[in-house]
Amino acid sequence: MTLPRQRGLTEQAADAAIDTACRLLRLLSIRNEFNEIADRAIKDQMTYRGFLAELLTTECDDRARRRSERRIKAAGFPREKSLRAFDFDANPNIGAATVPTLASCEWIKKSQPLCLIGDSGTGKSQMLIALGTEAAMKGYRVRYTLATKLVNELVEAADEKQLNKTIARYGRVDLLCIDELGYMELDWHGAELLFQVLTEREEKNSVAIASNESFGGWTKTFTDPRLCAAIVDRLTFNGTIIETGTDSYRLASTRARAEEPVKAS
Repeated sequence: MTLPRQRGLTEQAADAAIDTACRLLRLLSIRNEFNEIADRAIKDQMTYRGFLAELLTTECDDRARRRSERRIKAAGFPREKSLRAFDFDANPNIGAATVPTLASCEWIKKSQPLCLIGDSGTGKSQMLIALGTEAAMKGYRVRYTLATKLVNELVEAADEKQLNKTIARYGRVDLLCIDELGYMELDWHGAELLFQVLTEREEKNSVAIASNESFGGWTKTFTDPRLCAAIVDRLTFNGTIIETGTDSYRLASTRARAEEPVKAS
């Protein structure tokens, strides 16, 4: 489709031409915000170049936002969590100074692992999701999964002769977040399949895990000592280990609310 080019268009005709052009070029943000930006340009006496820059910047910013939203959705996070909402005062074990370094995602760029180790309620899953979300916002492909869910998917894929395809799919993302590692014992076959995923990603793409067990207790999850040692090695080499502690701030917060005096009605 070719748009007619005319001089001296009326305001109504110009608006119609702009709307049609934006539809053809798929400039959704410019189409939606053109009138507001145009009115502001007149008020602020923008130059033609300034007005054009404002339009294009609006489109670029909105497209970047939509891409981030798509990456966050594709990651499969179970709930929304952000670093800005994390209560560092409630859990001093997680150093507030360490988090900006992790939020920069340099460790993902370098394909390094991250391990968050601590008891339930100490913030490790929240931190895992928040850092994964931060990575998705910065343009990285992220995938979140529970450890047992991942192993079950791998077992099913092996049964259906789709294992290589499934491992390759998990190998392609820039950051694989594995939550609740260590909650359940895995048989040798499941542990070996998980090891294959970690091996596929080793020094190529990052893995971040959250576990309620210290590394010494992982033999309860990975019952083969040699396989357990190999998995720990894959998840710690050149990586960052954060121990979130043993005191549940969720439990402490619940107790604090329960102890608050009941306000007189």
